[in-house]
Order: sequence, then C-alpha cells, then structure tokens
Amino acid sequence: MFELKDIIREGHPTLRQKAVEVDFPLSIENAKLAQDLLEYVKNSQDPEMIERYDLRPGIGIAAPQVNVSKRMFALHLTDDEAKLSLVAINPKIISHSVEKTYISVGEGCLSVDRVIEGYVPRYARITAKGFYPDGSEFKLRLKGLAAIAFQHEIDHLNGIMFYDHIDKKNPFAEIPDAVPYERN
Repeated sequence: MFELKDIIREGHPTLRQKAVEVDFPLSIENAKLAQDLLEYVKNSQDPEMIERYDLRPGIGIAAPQVNVSKRMFALHLTDDEAKLSLVAINPKIISHSVEKTYISVGEGCLSVDRVIEGYVPRYARITAKGFYPDGSEFKLRLKGLAAIAFQHEIDHLNGIMFYDHIDKKNPFAEIPDAVPYERN
C-alpha cells in the first residue's frame, strides 16, 4: 500500500516527464501498481485509514506521482453526481466540449504541498478511451468533477502540473466560455 511518504513532490523530475505506454497483458509489477494506486485513493477517503496511516485525501493519483513514469492512474469518486472508480491505463481524451469549466475554489494535488490559488481551465465534457487493468477497453463520457479529475490525471502522464494552466498575471481571470464547477 502506498503512503504519503511514497508520493513525490513538485520539483521532482519524474513529474515533468512524459510517461511511457504500458504493455498488455500487464506484468505482475504493473498489475500491483494499478491495484496500489486505486487502493491509495480509496483509503485516502476513509477517515479511519487517513488517521491510521497519515494519508492525505485525494480523488486521483497517477503512476508518475509515485515515481513510476507509466501511463496509468486511478480515480475514485463517490459523489452522487460523479460516481467513478477505475484504473485507467494508456488513457486518451478523444473529444471534448468547446465549453470550459473550472473548480471555483481551485484544484489541489497530492504532489503539491502548498495552496496555489487560481482558476484551472478544463473542458466541461470529455470523451475518453483507455484500458482497464484486465486489458478490456473503455470509452467514457464524463462531465463535471469526473471530467476535471480525468484531465488533471492525464496532465500528470504528460508532465504537466495543474498550476501550469493558471493565468500567471491574473490567476482569477474570467475564462471565456466557462461555467464554474461548484461542489455540493
């Protein structure tokens, strides 16, 4: 099981690398990585596990964040509006809306220990393809928090941090064609 100490922090070179594709069938090592990533996000949302293992809550984690430069991430969302629990391998966004969105209170990241204020523009809706750990292909249409989180994790696979998207001169500049996403 991954713990907070296993997550690398901003400034680490792996976070800026473009991760490599994963081969199928998964090696034992890659299958364990997939399982451990999903286990971390699930445990990080359980108050008892947070306390016991000193975990930082998160809804997603990418392999590069545990210093493994492979195209794999886990998401675990349990909101009424956004239910999604998966490990995505070699994911791609194949289409997206013109309309943008952003989380009005900003985004956070398990690899960033500081608060970075500002709007992170994301596509409001995306269609994504990729593979589950068993090798079966998925195609998902996502919106709201699920779409935002998926894009955040894809960025990790491409060496991009969420704050790279924030307007440096005016972090709270209005984003054209954007509707803010408000968590309930």
